[in-house]
Amino acid sequence: MQDKDTLGQSGRVILVTGATGYIGSELVERLSSLCDAGLHLRVLARRGSDVSVLDGNSVEFVYGDLLDPLSLYDACSGVDTVFHCAGLIAYSRNYRQRLYATNVTGTGNLVNACLAEGVTRLVHTSSVAAAGVGDDGEPADETTPFREWQHRIAYMESKHLAEMEGRRGIAEGLDVVFVNPGVVIGTPSNPAGRLNSSSRAIRDIYRGTIPVYPSGGISLVDIGDVADAHLAAWRHGRSGQRYLVTAGNYSFRQLFAMIAAMPGSAAGKAYQAASVVESVVGVAGELFALLTGSRPYLSVESMRLARTLLYYSNRLSVEELGMQYRPVEETLRSIVSQAAV
Repeated sequence: MQDKDTLGQSGRVILVTGATGYIGSELVERLSSLCDAGLHLRVLARRGSDVSVLDGNSVEFVYGDLLDPLSLYDACSGVDTVFHCAGLIAYSRNYRQRLYATNVTGTGNLVNACLAEGVTRLVHTSSVAAAGVGDDGEPADETTPFREWQHRIAYMESKHLAEMEGRRGIAEGLDVVFVNPGVVIGTPSNPAGRLNSSSRAIRDIYRGTIPVYPSGGISLVDIGDVADAHLAAWRHGRSGQRYLVTAGNYSFRQLFAMIAAMPGSAAGKAYQAASVVESVVGVAGELFALLTGSRPYLSVESMRLARTLLYYSNRLSVEELGMQYRPVEETLRSIVSQAAV
């Protein structure tokens, strides 16, 4: 593990992959404040990608791709720490090969580049999807075993295997720490930042356009806390350790009720969807995506997970990283406060 007293030393180079994404761009905002102390911030971007979300930050752009190993060697040259935020999120069996290529093969390629170029620490943005699931809504922790049925969910499997690539790097001498956020929501710090699909769904609930909810539950966390958890893991995390990053666990029924109770909410009484409705919605979502060529927001896999209580414990991140989480109600208010936009 790095000596936390050397983390701000002048001249050190930090690389962020996935820097134009929801989590990556928020992390760049945090890291940019350290550049005044002599830290040099480098970001990996694909040629032709929209980098406007990083406007106003002092960064060096290097161009490459997780599936282009040589570009990763160049990006990691002279780098002290890598924050690996790049990845693909999709809950569809049709995306299995693309999920494996980006999340597993891409992570493996980056691990190889870190090893070859002498990177000191890799902070890997993982997900609670890579961890196990507790029994009957019992919050899982970092040691909960990955279940057999999770291997059949393409995204969960890809994030689980991506962590295995990180652990392979540890076995070969690389210092790796894993940050595992729950469902990330919230308004980005940078005005140019865009809401992710989960935050947009919360606005839709507030506006009253989603009248039904699934029977399961989720673990929520603010985007700002996720960025702070990455910095805390960089400074204080134990090599080989994963840290579940979440502010609280809520059934969809509780979540809908919280949003409906907010001032100005147009959400009326919502109803729990029957299992057959959830299944039909999942099939319809995948069919629509197939016909339009878009990534499915609703799918058979996502609706199956929506019937499950996916709850997680943040105890270790609080105890070892010193995390203090923003209340979920406060994050929800920040999202819906601009619902008319």
